[in-house]
Amino acid sequence: MRNFNSTKVNDNVLNGLILVIRLFVGISMMTHALPKFEKLIANDNIEFINFLGLGSAISLVLVVFAELLCSVFIIFGFITRLATIPLMITMLVAFFVVHGSDSYATKELSLVYFFFYLTLLILGSGKFSLDFLFSKKEDLY
Repeated sequence: MRNFNSTKVNDNVLNGLILVIRLFVGISMMTHALPKFEKLIANDNIEFINFLGLGSAISLVLVVFAELLCSVFIIFGFITRLATIPLMITMLVAFFVVHGSDSYATKELSLVYFFFYLTLLILGSGKFSLDFLFSKKEDLY
């Protein structure tokens, strides 16, 4: 450690941190997605929020797509920036609609997830990702 107060960012540390964030937020979101996926597979009388009049079943399919499939994409760093968008929308709907009348403490988690996804949208998937492996550009990092 040369200077603890330095503002210079070490690229390897940043890429490692992006990997840790991707793994943490992806795996954590999957714990919310799996019960919804099981509900979707069971297909018995789906009770779910009917967002924008799409119907409960379609709303559930969209949430499972975002929370499960997009989380897998984020974990592997595959089309990460694109995968964050459905998740960010889902978290905003959870914050403002699903938990809109709840206390802040109840709906806080969806906002925390939203800001993790916003961070990944801005920073991208980093060097330790499929996006980096598939990229044809040599000067990404």
